[in-house]
Amino acid sequence: MASAHSDNTGAPVWTGSAPGLANGFIDRPETGAVLEGALVPGTAVALVSGIPGGGGRDWRESCGKTQLAVYAAQSLWQSGAVDLVVWLTATTRASVLSGYASAAAAVGSQFTGNADAVTARFLGWLRETGRPWLVVLDDLTAAVALDDGFPWPAGPAGRVLVTTAEPGSLYGRGAHVVPVGPFSRRESLTYLIGRLTADLDQRQGAIDLVGDLDGEPLALAQASAVIASSELTCHDYREHFAYRRDQAGGAAAAGGSPAAGAITWSLSVDHADLLSPGTAQSLLVLTALLDGNAIPSAVLTANAAREYATAAVGGSAATLANAMASLEQAGLLFASPEPGPPAADGPASAPAMMQMSWLVQAAVRAAMPDGMLKGAAMAAADALLEAWPADDQPEWLARSLRSCAETLRHAAGDLLWQGGCHALLLRAGQSLDAARLTGPAVAYWQELAATGERMLGLEHPVFFQINERLAQAYLAAGQAAVAVSLLQWVWSERARRRGADHPGTIEAARNLGRALVSAGRFNEAVVVLTEVVSGRERSQGANSLDALDAHEDLGAAYRAAGSIFEAIMVYRRTLAERERIQGQRHPDVTATRQQLAEAYLADGRPKAAISQYEKVVSDRERDLGPDHLLTVAARGSLGTACHAGGKMAAAVRLGEQTRAGYTRLLGVDHPDTLTASLNLVNSYLSVGRNGDAATVLEDTVERCNATLAPSDPLRIAALTSWQNIGRG
Repeated sequence: MASAHSDNTGAPVWTGSAPGLANGFIDRPETGAVLEGALVPGTAVALVSGIPGGGGRDWRESCGKTQLAVYAAQSLWQSGAVDLVVWLTATTRASVLSGYASAAAAVGSQFTGNADAVTARFLGWLRETGRPWLVVLDDLTAAVALDDGFPWPAGPAGRVLVTTAEPGSLYGRGAHVVPVGPFSRRESLTYLIGRLTADLDQRQGAIDLVGDLDGEPLALAQASAVIASSELTCHDYREHFAYRRDQAGGAAAAGGSPAAGAITWSLSVDHADLLSPGTAQSLLVLTALLDGNAIPSAVLTANAAREYATAAVGGSAATLANAMASLEQAGLLFASPEPGPPAADGPASAPAMMQMSWLVQAAVRAAMPDGMLKGAAMAAADALLEAWPADDQPEWLARSLRSCAETLRHAAGDLLWQGGCHALLLRAGQSLDAARLTGPAVAYWQELAATGERMLGLEHPVFFQINERLAQAYLAAGQAAVAVSLLQWVWSERARRRGADHPGTIEAARNLGRALVSAGRFNEAVVVLTEVVSGRERSQGANSLDALDAHEDLGAAYRAAGSIFEAIMVYRRTLAERERIQGQRHPDVTATRQQLAEAYLADGRPKAAISQYEKVVSDRERDLGPDHLLTVAARGSLGTACHAGGKMAAAVRLGEQTRAGYTRLLGVDHPDTLTASLNLVNSYLSVGRNGDAATVLEDTVERCNATLAPSDPLRIAALTSWQNIGRG
């Protein structure tokens, strides 16, 4: 059999938002060399803090793990040792799942379903592929890694590289742990001198300063940034450092000498404020409330961010840009390009992301004066909302915005609920829904509902909106019974407060009816949706478009309940009314006609179904073109009806066209393509073309085995057909 995947020889793929290498990066020949020998195919390597007193969320833990991971990934990529790199920021389950889903799409895998399902299939592909790959789990937290069913990658052709501040997150993974300690004295001096090239006199006192900074990578980065963007020498900076360290003498006496980074960050803040008075610190405060792994530049340049950061000076966009540059020059903010592979040569792409050490963020939040948090949190929320694209594209931007919103939500506490629920909280949940992150979406809406009840009360309209979103998330996650129970409560409460004919009450009933269908409670769905029809007709008129929509929902419930005759009657009436009101060529008319055709076919009336399907195909071809996905689907439905009606020549012709169309539009491994292949096999067998049927079926079985779960009905149907042909 032919291979089910063609991507083993496909173009190299890099997905995910890896940070760029820091200015002046060195490959740490003395303290980082062990990584190269450990990271071989079939292994998992974890970089953890090797600094005494580190290993937790403190200054000494910032030992350059992520920079080493970036360097290792780029080296493997540029040498050709791997041609698939998946960089995942592993601070939340949602960011991990969405990263895997993006990678699956990038390699051309036609996996369908929610993000959990796509991830499971992608990990299965990683286990089997011969393509050399690398997955980086950056900043993995124990809360994420120890969650049930964490999607851990493995496979003989792959490498896994983890960076974590919490070694407990590696429990049971069999990862080779590589401690990353401070720079050696020689590495520190090399790095510092390499940063100070514009004025060689600034290197005066470098050796002594290196000793003070204890080889801490973050401290070295901040100190060198301040010196390089000022007239200070290393000796001058060392004096400032010593003075600030003496100011912290009380804490030092109680708990030992403070980490160098705990001193250098404050000097960097002072320097940024000198470069951009009145704006740099305000922007720093706002940035400290977001996800420092990847902050979209569009957020920091949004009007809301500009107005907050420049409020004291009444500045413009140029003033804001100067503040951002000042934070970069002070070593507090770092620019990264748009996600993608590192450029081998040529100029770097414009920064699409900004990054900030979580240690600096924590220090800024701790030092924030009382009363400042609320204004900064509201400005950050407004800026995120302003930067959020309506279509959640590109995917990497939506993923970063979700992570920033989650970080802000936890940092702000209840502040985003004062005066009502901030729209950002709803937008972030909607983005989880749109990305089909069903598990994280359920957890998110559950938490939002609990907070909404506490902050807003049961009577607030937004509380109902949140619960309706939670119910839809339950449905998407396959928890229809829970969704039904919740929607029943929403419906009854809306009816009690607003009356049975209020538009919100009727819409709640419609949502409940659809959920009842999903839960398999068809007769109850018919009862509820009949009430929806009556309510829409009373409030908006019997022939309103909303009433016709309700009729179609009722028709679907009738079909699901096996009441096909009633469904046909509903669809025929609705079709006639839509044609009268909307005209013959309206897309809604075509959609209703297709539902009527499906009902005819379910009722064993293929001739009537063929008549309607032919019109659907004609309308789709006219309005959308012959190669549109909906046109191909309509052609396939017509072929099925022709098969049922004994028009086998037409069934074979349409089956071949449908399979070719899906292959062209979706790829050979997509479930719709595989379904069309099985339908074509049945048509071939019906006309005695057994050899053609066997050829198509053999290829289909192999592709089903490679891309579908063992319990998938399509895979089972393909195997059953293969067994039947074998016995025949």
